[in-house]
Amino acid sequence: MVKAAALPRNETGIATVIGILKQQFGDRLQTGQAIREQHGHTTTWIDNQMPDAVVFPHSTQEVSEIVKTCAAHKVPVIGFGTGTSLEGHVNAPAGGISVDLMQMNQILAVHAEDLDVVVQPGVTREQLNTHLRDQGLFFPIDPGANASLGGMAATRASGTNAVRYGTMKDNVIALEAVMADGEIIRTAQRAKKTSAGYDLTRLLVGSEGTLGLITEITLKLQGIPEAISAARCSFASMDAACQAVMATIQYGIPVARIELLDVIAVRAVNNYSKLDLPESPLLLLEFHGSENGVAEQAEMFGQIAEEFGGTGFDWTGSTEERNKLWQARHDFYWASLQLKPGTTALATDVCVPISRLAECVNAATAKAEELDLFAPLVGHVGDGNFHISPLIDADNAEEVARTEQFVAWLAELAISMDGTCTGEHGIGQGKRAYLTKEIGPATRYMAAIKAALDPDNIMNPGKIL
Repeated sequence: MVKAAALPRNETGIATVIGILKQQFGDRLQTGQAIREQHGHTTTWIDNQMPDAVVFPHSTQEVSEIVKTCAAHKVPVIGFGTGTSLEGHVNAPAGGISVDLMQMNQILAVHAEDLDVVVQPGVTREQLNTHLRDQGLFFPIDPGANASLGGMAATRASGTNAVRYGTMKDNVIALEAVMADGEIIRTAQRAKKTSAGYDLTRLLVGSEGTLGLITEITLKLQGIPEAISAARCSFASMDAACQAVMATIQYGIPVARIELLDVIAVRAVNNYSKLDLPESPLLLLEFHGSENGVAEQAEMFGQIAEEFGGTGFDWTGSTEERNKLWQARHDFYWASLQLKPGTTALATDVCVPISRLAECVNAATAKAEELDLFAPLVGHVGDGNFHISPLIDADNAEEVARTEQFVAWLAELAISMDGTCTGEHGIGQGKRAYLTKEIGPATRYMAAIKAALDPDNIMNPGKIL
C-alpha cells in the first residue's frame, strides 16, 4: 500500500470534542477500532488513516452543532457517505471526527411538474430512482457504485450516462451546506438558472468536503424515455473501437451511454457475470428516445461500426437483457479482482478531448505492457474518459513502484493532451501531485478560497491542496 502523509494531531482538542459529542449523541458516537477503520479509506491502495471517532447525525442542525464543536477546538471534520470514492477522500491524516451522513437519507420533496427533487445527502442513487420510478422520472448520473448523492455532489461524480446527461455539476440546482464555522447556508433557490452572485453551488460541488458538509441537495430529474435500447459491438483493435466512438460523437448521434472494454475487461465480466461476449475490444451502447428514434440511432451506429471493422453488432430493447449487460459492466471492479486473486486494483482515471482518445488509450495500454502491469481498461469514452486498473500485489514494493510510475506517467500524458488527471474520481490524496501541473497558478486561488472559508483547515484536511 502507498503511505499517505500524516498531518499534526491536536490530541487535546480531539479528546475534548469526543467527550462533548459523546454527551450529546450517546451511542450515535462510536470510537471502536473496527468502525473507525471502516471510515478510513478502504477502496484504494492508499493506507487507511482512521478518524478518532465516528458520529451519525440525523439533521442539518446536528451537523452544524458537530462542526461548531470541532471548530471551537480546531479538530478535523471528515464527511462520509458510502465510502466508495477512490483517491483517499475519507482518510483522516490528522485524526478527528468522521461525520457519517448515511442516516440522513430522506427524500424530502419531489416536484414532478418542475422536474426536480430535494434529498438529504445519505440518499443513494438507487434509492432515489426506485422512489421516482412510479412517477415516470429518473436521476441519470450513474457512477456504477450505489453511491450517496451527497458524496456524488462532493466529488463531482460522473458515470456511464454523462455523454448525454452531463455530470453532477450539470444536475445540481442548489445545495444546503454546513460551513467550517458551523453556519448553515443555502446556495440557491429551485429555479433552473440564476445570475444572482457567485456560483456557490458549483464551488461546493467537487470540493470534496474541504469547504463544507453538504446536508441537502436539489437535483434535476429527467423523464424516463419512451424507449431504451442497448447495443454491443466488437472490434479487432482498441484503435478501431476508439475511432468508432469518435465518429459517433462527431456525427452527433445522441447516445446515452457508450462504454469501452478491452480484452482483459471482457474476459473479467464474462467470468464474473457468466456471459459469452467475444474476447476482443468491445463497445456497449445505450440509446434513449422514441421507438423509431432509438432504432434509427442504433442503425446509424451500426453503419459507423461497420466502417471501422466492427463485428457482432446487436441491439435489443429487452429490459432484462439490457440490465444484465449493464450490471456486468458495473460489476467490472469486482470482476477484475477475480482475474488475479489476492491482488489490489488501482483504479485510476483520466479524460482527454475526444479527438485524442484513441491516441491516449493506445499509449496507456502500451505503457502498461512495457511496465509489465496487468491492467484492464474500461471507459466512459463518449466524453473521452477512461479507467485503467493495474492489478498489483500491494506487498510487492517493486510492483507498487512500477504502478506509481505508470499512474504519474498517465496523468501527465493526459494533461499534455489538454486533458485532465482525473475525469471523475477527484483529487483527494492520490492525485494532489498533478493538480498544479494541470492548472498551474490557479491552485493559489483555490488555496485562497480554502483559507478564507476554512481558516483553521478543519474541513477534510490533506485533500486536493
